[in-house]
Amino acid sequence: MRLSHIGLGAALLLSVSSCGDSGPARLSVEVTPNPILADGASAAKVLLKASKKITAQDVKVSVEGQGRILAGRSLDERTVKFAYVPGVNAGIATLKFSGAHTVPTSLSVNLNPSWRDSFGDGTPDFMRLTGRDDDAFRRWFTSLAEWQAVIPRGRRAKEIVDCAALLRFAYRESLRRHDSAWFKTMDSGDLSVQQEIDKYDYPHTPLKANLFRVAEGPLRPGDIENERFAEFADAQTLVKFNTHLVGRDLRAAKPGDLLFFNQPEQNSPFHSMIYVGRSHFDSSGEWLVYHTGSDHGHRGEMRRVTIDELRRHPDSRWHPEASNPNFLGVFRWNILREAN
Repeated sequence: MRLSHIGLGAALLLSVSSCGDSGPARLSVEVTPNPILADGASAAKVLLKASKKITAQDVKVSVEGQGRILAGRSLDERTVKFAYVPGVNAGIATLKFSGAHTVPTSLSVNLNPSWRDSFGDGTPDFMRLTGRDDDAFRRWFTSLAEWQAVIPRGRRAKEIVDCAALLRFAYRESLRRHDSAWFKTMDSGDLSVQQEIDKYDYPHTPLKANLFRVAEGPLRPGDIENERFAEFADAQTLVKFNTHLVGRDLRAAKPGDLLFFNQPEQNSPFHSMIYVGRSHFDSSGEWLVYHTGSDHGHRGEMRRVTIDELRRHPDSRWHPEASNPNFLGVFRWNILREAN
């Protein structure tokens, strides 16, 4: 009888074990490296391992905090590889994994502050934009600037009182998240919805509202606290610390690049124009937009001209030609700077 009883117990144990094997898959996750730099670009390898067969399509992923997980691929029947791209703010992000036939799991990733400045120009790498983000910024920047030139004066942003103010406005607003509330606030309902910048959105970066570099030298830890960035920057500060020279040949310009002039006889000698390229609102010509700034009691105005019109300007000091000593050249924002 005892032998029979033992045999029955073993059978029951075998039955329970078999039922356990048919339950949901248990998941474990590894992230390398951890911690990771919060630069918005350095991808960490994420390996998700399951107790039974699983595919990338079986898994739902999400991030609590900043950053994003890129689409996964199966390495074998029980392992799926993902990549996690961090945000730009130091802190903690929690990666979560679940599925219809899995036991949910999660893992926290530590994000360390990044002070990289690949070009030594004072601009943090976490602000630099490449690829699709570069394109998105250029489209927003040029369309916002041109928009201010084509709408009636009464609808324009009141802060735009000179050429530098136009640059600051279009730059800042290009980096925002353009949701329905933004469109309503900005009176920009006629602008088409465009691709957003994925890497970050203003003001949710370590710089917060202080977008513009206002001191020379490469980036150093403590520059933010030491007020080497600010919300305000005049035209001279923008060209010296926030852009870099592309060349003095206008053919090198891309949409969103800037033309700078130095007119020493004026009260405000540095003047900027935005190269739009093809218009966002009609199909003719290559366009520039700028604000004239105040002059002798006149508050100035927005202007939108073609390259050919500027080349025919009656005052040769405004010709965008290498032979014109007042033309400083074509400049590009440092956040769009890429290695040669």
